[in-house]
Amino acid sequence: MPTSFPLRMLRRVAGLEAMPQPPLVRLTGPVVLMHGFGMIAGIKRKGHLHDEALWLRLHGVRAYAPNVAPYQTIAARAAMWAERLGAVLAETGAPRLHLVAHSMGGLDARYLVSRMGWHDRVATLTTVATPHHGTTLAEIALDPPVPFHDATAALVHRAAGLVDWAGAGVLDGGGSDILAATAELTREYVCERFNPAVPDHPDVVYRSYAGRAGRGTDVPISAVMRVQNALIHAREGINDGIVGTESARWTGFQGALDADHMAQIGIGSGRAAGFRARDFYLGLARVLAAGDGC
Repeated sequence: MPTSFPLRMLRRVAGLEAMPQPPLVRLTGPVVLMHGFGMIAGIKRKGHLHDEALWLRLHGVRAYAPNVAPYQTIAARAAMWAERLGAVLAETGAPRLHLVAHSMGGLDARYLVSRMGWHDRVATLTTVATPHHGTTLAEIALDPPVPFHDATAALVHRAAGLVDWAGAGVLDGGGSDILAATAELTREYVCERFNPAVPDHPDVVYRSYAGRAGRGTDVPISAVMRVQNALIHAREGINDGIVGTESARWTGFQGALDADHMAQIGIGSGRAAGFRARDFYLGLARVLAAGDGC
């Protein structure tokens, strides 16, 4: 029997579903979102991935997004992650974790698993736009192009002190060493020193995602990353404004997200490309739940 117009209007305005809440995502182990390099993305937020962690919690996922020093070496950050992850295990009583790491956080996570013995407490490691083969941007920061080399290099070193002051001030006990951290993101360091010393562990399931936006794509990119995007494109090809798409390719590669580096953590132009960070991390949690082996 056809529904009357008044009833259709009533349901449109005040209609109720029997079970309106989304289904729970059931995971044996907690999900820990690990952030990358820098502090700008955390301004007026409780961390790079805090909002995404809360979104996962609304769907029944025991999700955490701790913070570590924004400008520190991989080993220093990994030691801080170990403290945070230990607290998550203690609070939840879970034997193993699912790590989802953005950008430099993926290198931290790999170091944690391979060099610090966390393979027995990590079930899966998913990296998102991690510079597994380094990034041109780090090289340019440390060794600017010839026409601007002297002035830019001097500016970088003067600014480093201010950045380290801010980086050490935003988080107790973190310290800061932006020049040493940046040096560990160059292609030479990651490919020739880090990767040989930090192999994947056979007890952990690895997945990786890249990002793509700007030059060479039809995906919009944030205005604040257009210059970096062009510089990286000249040396590495398609990238997300910070990390080359091919550099982010690692074990268990799942493809490239149509999102720039900031959109991947819920900032900026992702919606223009049809990308929503919350939906991505929720979808990833469902993938993890489908194969949960904690």
